[in-house]
Amino acid sequence: QVRLVESGGGLVQPGGSLRLSCAASGSVFSIVSMGWFRQSPGKQRELVATVISGAGTNYADSAKGRFTVSRDNAKNTVYLQMNSLKPEDTAVYYCNAFIGTLDPLLNVHTTDYWGQGTQVTVSS
Repeated sequence: QVRLVESGGGLVQPGGSLRLSCAASGSVFSIVSMGWFRQSPGKQRELVATVISGAGTNYADSAKGRFTVSRDNAKNTVYLQMNSLKPEDTAVYYCNAFIGTLDPLLNVHTTDYWGQGTQVTVSS
């Protein structure tokens, strides 16, 4: 019913920048939170940055000062601007969202959605 479509990943040199985007489509009634996780080989999936409705943003310590997460509510889209990229940032980045949808009785049901992931590789 709801789909998350990511874009913007790719290969970049250390110190470079990338901008990821994730658009939610389908029967979106509300968005509780929307953001990004990442996972690199041999490591657990970790939070990168999220936007929580009514509560601002959260960042991983490794992302603070370099990454910026933002949301376009009208487009149901979240962005991750990544600057000063390091090889350690290499990972598959996954869009994540808690999205509310309406059932036939107009009750809201919140579901955790994940995108397919987009590869970010930082290498010279």
